[in-house]
Amino acid sequence: MSLLQIEGLGIDFGGLRAVNDVGFALKPGEIVSVIGPNGAGKTTLFNMISGVYAPARGRVALDGEDVTRMPPHLLARRGLSRTFQNLQIFQSMSVLENAVAGHHLHERGSVFADLLSLPAARRRSQASEDSARALLDRVGLGRAAEQEASSLSYGALKRLEIARALALKPRVLLLDEPAAGCNAVETEEIDHLIAKVAAEGVSILLVEHDMKMVMRISNHIVVLDHGEKIAEGEPTAISRNPRVIEAYLGAHATEAQNADG
Repeated sequence: MSLLQIEGLGIDFGGLRAVNDVGFALKPGEIVSVIGPNGAGKTTLFNMISGVYAPARGRVALDGEDVTRMPPHLLARRGLSRTFQNLQIFQSMSVLENAVAGHHLHERGSVFADLLSLPAARRRSQASEDSARALLDRVGLGRAAEQEASSLSYGALKRLEIARALALKPRVLLLDEPAAGCNAVETEEIDHLIAKVAAEGVSILLVEHDMKMVMRISNHIVVLDHGEKIAEGEPTAISRNPRVIEAYLGAHATEAQNADG
């Protein structure tokens, strides 16, 4: 059974169809990657799924519930969380404080209890900190908990952002270019982290330009070009698909491949 179902999703900007009739499904614990050339509509698609944009057409269903056009905070409470291309980290706060910030959506309690620092508020705060420390251990940043976030390497900051998204306890996690700007070692660390999170039962929808990483960790790949889905399937089949090769490298690549065959 599909946990996330995308059906005929589309949106226009100024009369231009940025994304048109895109659909696919994501099963529990599965890693699905959305790939395509720059400008293919990948992040726009993510923005519609995660409630940042309201689609003009189509439907998004989460565990059978229609969540199309639902705002991000309500989607997060239903188990859908995401990261962004650009880091959303509080650089002047500690690594631990950044991780704790991700728990606030799930916290329940009285504002007066917080203001007066009543026992219930202190217990809630301690529980959030304990959970945040466990998350930092999970992403390999436990020893850096007390450091200022600005002191971390770029790859570590990417993992910190994933930790904050995981703090929302998602069933579906959308990762928008999690390895962008990372070196080979940092990319491998993120690669292993994504595989680990999926193995724990979280479904992952991934946009990424590092094709080696995509081919290594994906169960399924969806390919976009000019806002439309041009291919879908397992990594091996996608890597050999002439339309995919042409979209990335141009028609000459397809001609050369045919000549070699």
